[in-house]
Amino acid sequence: MKKTVIFLSATLLAFSCGSTQEKQVATKASEPANPIEYANTITSAELKDMLYTYASDEFEGRNTGDKGQKMAVEYLKQQYISMDVPAAKQDGNYFQNVPLEVMEAPKVNLTVNGKEFKMVDDFVSASTSNNGSLSVNDIVFADYGIDDEKYNSYANLNIKGKVVLIKSGEPKMADGNYVISGTDESSKWSNFRQEYAAKRDAAKDRGAAAVLFYYPEIYAMAAQRFGGSSGRMSLRGDADTMFYFLINTDLAKAILPTIETATKSETLDVPMNVEYINASNEFSSENVAAFIKGSEKPDEIIVISAHLDHEGIKNGEIYNGADDDGSGTVAVVEIAEAFKAAVNNGHRPKRSILFLHVTGEEKGLLGSRYYTDTDPIFPLANTVADLNIDMIGRTDPKRTEGSDNYIYLIGSDKLSTELHNISEEVNKTYMNIELDYTFNDENDPNRFYYRSDHYNFAKNNIPVIFYFNGTHDDYHKPSDTPDKIRYDLLENRTRLVFYTAWELANRDNRIKVDKIVE
Repeated sequence: MKKTVIFLSATLLAFSCGSTQEKQVATKASEPANPIEYANTITSAELKDMLYTYASDEFEGRNTGDKGQKMAVEYLKQQYISMDVPAAKQDGNYFQNVPLEVMEAPKVNLTVNGKEFKMVDDFVSASTSNNGSLSVNDIVFADYGIDDEKYNSYANLNIKGKVVLIKSGEPKMADGNYVISGTDESSKWSNFRQEYAAKRDAAKDRGAAAVLFYYPEIYAMAAQRFGGSSGRMSLRGDADTMFYFLINTDLAKAILPTIETATKSETLDVPMNVEYINASNEFSSENVAAFIKGSEKPDEIIVISAHLDHEGIKNGEIYNGADDDGSGTVAVVEIAEAFKAAVNNGHRPKRSILFLHVTGEEKGLLGSRYYTDTDPIFPLANTVADLNIDMIGRTDPKRTEGSDNYIYLIGSDKLSTELHNISEEVNKTYMNIELDYTFNDENDPNRFYYRSDHYNFAKNNIPVIFYFNGTHDDYHKPSDTPDKIRYDLLENRTRLVFYTAWELANRDNRIKVDKIVE
């Protein structure tokens, strides 16, 4: 009898407390939402606590596919479970499986005019091709390999099924200006970070069977980087349909002795044979995806992303990656917590928020490319914007002007003028951080716009902002540790991303894309 009385008392107390909580939530929900209240839940103390765990030696540098990376995704999953933020996938799994493979060094036999040339000494494979062979009686020289409305190397050429020889650079006019730009500024066709892919893709789109790319200025670097392609990671089944070789001067001149000065496209009576044998080790990694469903426009998605991986262990040293990208990773978790606090108070965002932690960024933006190109959890057509956070916990020592309270913004105006204006206005209203657009310049030699996960969204005409503090002396070194993070700056920058996401999620109209990338 005594136990029954205690039980009834406890039940009445719980019911009373529950009623009080429900009333408090109802009261909050009836009041206008104040984003400052929720931004203030993002604190340097919580960011620091998470990052000291996430970038600890225990996580072994979070190399894609390794033990430490598996620990990292489990850690992130548990964070979302503890906050009661559900998984993005309908099956309730926080993990999006990303199938990967590591290529072994291919065996390539290549002869030109009956003479054998050797891997690394004379050429390197710059692709992950399937096993195969190729035998041709002639090679097409397509000068610079450019496919542009102002200059087209392929204007009068049919290269389908052919071997194509191209060289680096782009043409100039008599006055020294470039033909394509009309000025003294080069285009993407002679900037290696873009040239390498642009010329490859131009030939592939026209059906070339193989491309021989002569770029003597970077051959030594390419031979060291690709070195036979051993250990190169890629998405499984992502093998190229075209052989792509970087070649040295000896091989180039064996095909066309005048290649240094030649500018006229022609078919060369030069036989070539290739035998290509490849092998790979298959494995899987994971993106982590959590989700808060919108109240009024649930099918419209705001993505907040960061990459969860780093460099792992090299030569016995752990690359902790506290700034790159532990800082972005914990920022995304804290932003999710802030939005969840709003939901708990009856202030669910109008649009849905996807908290996306992607794998394999350090291996070539693989996790984000798998999401956008292979298996988007939500249709890209419904994706409003991607706010990508990659390194926001440190300062750039090369930045001499202004205070430390800054952030580099990249990409905000590339596709949507409206997104850029919203970003500026939100910052003025709430944070007053110096927004530095140095690396947003089209001619930025670092090409940062193409080097983090936002780019896979941008290439699909989804507006992006890339938040970045710049590189520093510990970038991609074992010394990138959590004790060097400026947690006051990390807090401020994380709040800025939250406020921007809040505005994008709750404004009446979806932002417009007014600059389309073809």
